[in-house]
Amino acid sequence: MTLTTDLLTPSQLDAQYNARARVPEFAQHVARWQADSAQVRAGGRGRLGLRYGPAPGETLDIFPADRPRAPVLVFIHGGYWRSMDKSDHSFIAPAFNQSGATVVIPNYDLCPAVTIPEISLQMVRALAWTWRHVAEHGGDPRRISVAGHSAGGHLAAMMLACYWQQVDTSLPSDLVTHALSISGLYDLEPLRQAPSFQADLRLTPDDALRASPARLPAPRLGRLDAVVGGLESEEFRRQTNAIRQVWGQARVPVCEALEGLNHFSVLESLVQPGSRLHALALEMLGL
Repeated sequence: MTLTTDLLTPSQLDAQYNARARVPEFAQHVARWQADSAQVRAGGRGRLGLRYGPAPGETLDIFPADRPRAPVLVFIHGGYWRSMDKSDHSFIAPAFNQSGATVVIPNYDLCPAVTIPEISLQMVRALAWTWRHVAEHGGDPRRISVAGHSAGGHLAAMMLACYWQQVDTSLPSDLVTHALSISGLYDLEPLRQAPSFQADLRLTPDDALRASPARLPAPRLGRLDAVVGGLESEEFRRQTNAIRQVWGQARVPVCEALEGLNHFSVLESLVQPGSRLHALALEMLGL
């Protein structure tokens, strides 16, 4: 894998990873997510704020499908591990509820109060809780898939790489066998060298190593679909190619840049019927 930390200066890395600066209308995207999400929550379908662990951020929302034993989509939000909230992403649920999937959206504590490895372990707890309890909400614990955007894409890949029985021998080794990473970050070393991010992320060399999917062995089973917006920076597109190079085509059969989409519009395409990204998500869910 090519390490751009040898090629780019810290200020160049800051610019490459500053997705908001590259999309002047980013605030309009986020405002639309928040407004649509508030409307979804006001509809009363969601079971909100369920606790999966003891830490302040360890809560999740469930939006059940209108069918029993529904496949489960766990969606992990982005925000560079330091911002955003599950409540900003409830808009993800309706399109998949309508197709017959139950949607789970977890929260996590944010940097700098916690580290990225700690957030990864929070997501492990969220997935374990989902496996144990989603049947109470109409979901099928044998069919859990994970999707995530940006930092959430990183966390989705980490869930595919998790050795579940090392976490708890009561968990199945195949708890997660399919993940969809949207504009994911798989090599954290460049962010450790980007000053405006490192101020909050506080990555140590060891953290960057053990929490980088592209620096971990390929999962023993399952698949990761990795997509990125075609209008995103060279570094975001490199990150997507890097996970295919390291994990191999068998584990990353889909590695695509979606034409005409930026870091924010690519997430919106996830819920647009007929889009490539929506089709990949439905395929992952078996719908």
